[in-house]
Amino acid sequence: NKAPISVPEFPVDLEWLNTERPLQLIKQRGKVVLLYFWTYSSIECMQLQPDLRYLENKFPDGLTIIGVHTPKFPHEKQSSLVQKAINRLHIQHAVVLDDELKLWQQFRIRAWPTLIYINPEGKIVGVLRGEGKRKKLERAIAKDLEQAEAAGIRSSERNALQPSPEPSSPLRFPGNLHATEGRLYISDSGRNRVLEADRSGRVRRIFGSGSPGFVDGQVEFASFNNPQGLVKVGEDLYVADAGNHALRRIRLDTGDVETAAGTGEPARPISSEIGSPLTTGLNMPWDLAYNEGVLYIAMAGQHQVWQFHLNSKRLSIYAGSGLQALEDGPGRNACFAQPLGITFFSDHLFVVDANASAIRAIRVQTKTVSTVVGKGLMDFGDHDGIGRDVRLQHPQAIVADPKREFLWVADTFNSKLKTVSFRDNRVRNFPLAHELEEPGGMSLIEDTLYVANTNAHEILAVDISSHVVRVIEIDELG
Repeated sequence: NKAPISVPEFPVDLEWLNTERPLQLIKQRGKVVLLYFWTYSSIECMQLQPDLRYLENKFPDGLTIIGVHTPKFPHEKQSSLVQKAINRLHIQHAVVLDDELKLWQQFRIRAWPTLIYINPEGKIVGVLRGEGKRKKLERAIAKDLEQAEAAGIRSSERNALQPSPEPSSPLRFPGNLHATEGRLYISDSGRNRVLEADRSGRVRRIFGSGSPGFVDGQVEFASFNNPQGLVKVGEDLYVADAGNHALRRIRLDTGDVETAAGTGEPARPISSEIGSPLTTGLNMPWDLAYNEGVLYIAMAGQHQVWQFHLNSKRLSIYAGSGLQALEDGPGRNACFAQPLGITFFSDHLFVVDANASAIRAIRVQTKTVSTVVGKGLMDFGDHDGIGRDVRLQHPQAIVADPKREFLWVADTFNSKLKTVSFRDNRVRNFPLAHELEEPGGMSLIEDTLYVANTNAHEILAVDISSHVVRVIEIDELG
């Protein structure tokens, strides 16, 4: 075993969020401190949040968690956007901004997320990388606090938080939506519910209690956790229930909410055969697409695309090895990097790979994966053009437009809409007079593109012919 390492104090020039005052490690003596290095675009960092929340609740006066936000993308350096992420992820601890990578380099961090474990004596005794370490941390924290109590050095002083809440609005961080001829279905992700509205915004039904949970049942008695992608098949609305790692089904004729696949717990990448849908773990399903009796699932947490065969109720892996990378090839040999959006166009399934700032194409007949836009996990920007010369920044949604023969892409961290020609892969910006704020999901009906303008807590209706944007007024009283 290596000897414990003394921990250096934070530099005084760093900006802090979610706290009344900057924290000093010297004042945390007598408690366990977890420094966790994260960036809010990372799906792995999102997956870590429930474990951190559990530990905070388990040890409310003996554990100090400090998030060190070290951004990957330039967009993530804006403190106002990190605050948005803190609110969206319901983070209940102090966050220090490490925009210039001072702490990243000081602690020799190599990957997100990384946890630095500091014992009650102020010594670094462990470094943990990745997620899925809750039980190990829980045992270690309990043991160290017990020993600190016995040694008479235990401290129970809590750090005062200073939240910056979002303004009051009908929606809270809407993540995705699905439009039909007469209805607009909205994932009100920040409030853990799904809305059924008419296309003018009048709410007809609300599915989900509003509190995060994994409960089947009737209409508002059911519960979701960060619902995202939606698709309607017949009289069923399927929901990618990302926070519950599950595929849910809403019976629109009765209002019943059911679990179609998933256990409620995240699974690690799977390479073997898959069992029953209700006993198979999923990992952050984020978007859905339907084609010829099969539901396709963008499995963001496993960097794969899965299939759910509706007639046989069978799950299968369609493409992706489970490794996070940008590699083309036959279906299961190819690699994705956080797929967050999928859509069908002609004989291809198109995928937006957020962490690679890429657009991928899977030929349906052969399952062969190719790259339309993108170069690598660290290649991003805001440059239009053709094919591999294009640079996007963490795109999150993609929608096919057969009428115009191109794809719509929500270039999320550039806060723009882009089009991709199906003929020559040319990417163009689609200018709007209305400001976009990290747009998430999209849905197209005729000449209207509906956009979840996530960080602005609003749904937009974009008239494609005129570029005119209308904010949908969500009216729950209807």
